Order: sequence, then structure tokens, then C-alpha cells
Amino acid sequence: MLKSMTAFSNREITVDSTVLIWEIRSVNHRFLDASIYLPEGFHSEENSLKDQLKQKLGRGKVDAKLICKLEENQAKGKIQINEQVIKDLLDAKHKIESLSKKVIGLSAMDILNWPGVMEENQNDLSVYVDAAKKLFTETVDGLIQSRQEEGARLKVLILKRVNSISEIVVAVKQRRIEVNAAVREKAMKKLSELDVTVDNNRLEQELVYLFQRLDVDEELDRLDSHVEELKAVLERDEPIGRRLDFLMQELNREANTLASKANDAETTKSAVELKVLIEQMREQVMNIE
Repeated sequence: MLKSMTAFSNREITVDSTVLIWEIRSVNHRFLDASIYLPEGFHSEENSLKDQLKQKLGRGKVDAKLICKLEENQAKGKIQINEQVIKDLLDAKHKIESLSKKVIGLSAMDILNWPGVMEENQNDLSVYVDAAKKLFTETVDGLIQSRQEEGARLKVLILKRVNSISEIVVAVKQRRIEVNAAVREKAMKKLSELDVTVDNNRLEQELVYLFQRLDVDEELDRLDSHVEELKAVLERDEPIGRRLDFLMQELNREANTLASKANDAETTKSAVELKVLIEQMREQVMNIE
């Protein structure tokens, strides 16, 4: 199934009053480039989460972010007093006083501001690792579904333009019969105006050479061939973005050659329309995995 590289997915779950939220977004990229942003307590899982992305996604720049929302009292944490540090500090104060025979002023705030006296409990988020990993899998599956839905929309748009290309090719083929007849008539008219004797065999040879230079049958046949291959590729159940990009280059090459050999305003106009359609498809193909 065709998948787009541009998608977004988010999921959330509440565990013991803590809200876990995964946000994953992806955009087009030449290969898979995954970045995962984790809060403290989850960093040990980064590699395994990246491996999961590599197993399920083919291409794209993917950014995944885990957000943990704690209750207010959890977020603030509890302040603890390190009693041993205070005892050591007071013992040091008394020892200095006994040696110096001077009373040292030491207020409660001085004690509290002393390094190591106050300790704030850090919330241990590692207890939510299993829940976060399960939620991550669900979020990735949601991202894949989003990529598939966008891919289906792109497929419809591409096929619409492919059908337009086929219609233009048919019209150009029919038009070339008139163009060749007009070229022959124009050549014969110029010769009649010159009032000279012409070797019919030589004339036919020159006309054949002229028609060969203006012949676009191969270009039109190759356009048809590329269109059929493009339709077949769209049905593959694998990453096809690079193959589609190559076909866009081939289609554009044939359209350019058709324009250069047209020798006819209508055919040139058709070649320009082809290039517009191909460019529109190319922009869409850039987002396909």
C-alpha cells in the first residue's frame, strides 16, 4: 500500500495520576532519520524505540517526543532535611568556637543554605517505562495509518494526472498525421514557387530525412510505457518513492524531447501541458515513502 512520509500521530494515557503523551510527526526525507526526545528516567529505552521505528518505517524524517505531566504535588516534590549534614555543621561550629574562644553566629537560614542540607526528592519516572513503551507502539501504528490514508489520497491525485498524460499522448499521435501532411505540402509549395526541375527520388529522400528529424513516435511510445509502469508501481506493497522519482525524470525527459521536435504549435502546447502534469506529480511523489 502506498504510504506518504508526511503524517502526525499522538496518543495519551493516564497512569497513577501521571499523564503520558507521545507525539510523533514525520516529513519527507531521502532515508529514515529518527530522533526521539525523552524525559529523565526513559533514556535507556531510546535505542529500542528507534529499532521499532526502523522495523516499521522505510523512509522519512521522524521526530518522536514523550511528555510526562505530573500532578502539582508530584511535580514540586518533597523537601527533605539532611540531618547528618546539620549535625556535622554544628559540631564544626562548636569546635571552631572552642579553638578561637569566639562565638560564631549561625542562623537557621545559614544552615538551610549550606550545600547538602536541603534535598528535593526527584520523581522516579522509570516506573512508567512499560506503559510508555506500549503507548509508543500504539502511536507508531497510528502514524502508519495516517501515512497510509495520506498515501491513498496521493495515489488518486497521481492517477488522475497519469490519465491526463495518456489522453495528451493519444491526441499528439493523431495530430502528428496532420503535421506530417502539412510539412510535405509546405515543402512542395516552396519547390513549385522556385520553378526548378526537381529529381523526384532526391525529393523523396529529403522528405524522408525531414520526417525522421520530426518523428516523435519513439518518444510517444516511451511515454506510454512509462505511464503503464507507473500504474504498476503504484500497486506495489513496498516503499516505491525512489522508483516513482526515477519515472518522473524519465517522463520529463521524453516531454522535453517531444517539445524540441514538435515543429507544431499544438504539439508544443501539448508538451508543455505534459511537463506541468509531470511537475505536479513530482511534487506529490516527493512525499511518498
